[in-house]
Amino acid sequence: MSRIVRIAAGQGFWGDWLEAPRRQVEGGPVDYLMLDYLAEVTMSILQKQMQRDPLAGYARDFITQMEGVLPAVLDERGVRVVANAGGVNPRGCADALLDMARGLNRHERLRVGVVTGDDLLPRFD
Repeated sequence: MSRIVRIAAGQGFWGDWLEAPRRQVEGGPVDYLMLDYLAEVTMSILQKQMQRDPLAGYARDFITQMEGVLPAVLDERGVRVVANAGGVNPRGCADALLDMARGLNRHERLRVGVVTGDDLLPRFD
């Protein structure tokens, strides 16, 4: 027996259409929402932001977009979101996402995973 998995995608570069994730989630049956933020130019922008502010370095518009789709993701449709919005500060992105969810009193059902280990800067002289 096969199971159909419906995957929607949105985002692709710095400045991509901000309504895409919400329209994907609200527009039809979706199991996974994939959001890709890390084009090469985006990574350089995020690195410069983090040099100025150690709490920056992630795609801040991801937090705004998730605020708009959080009810559908958590309650109505059970959509799972996979994103590389953490950029050069994935823990900072996760913290910001959880802070936003706490502000909406939606944090108890939100599960956030963080992938780290690809930052090579500490290895450079």
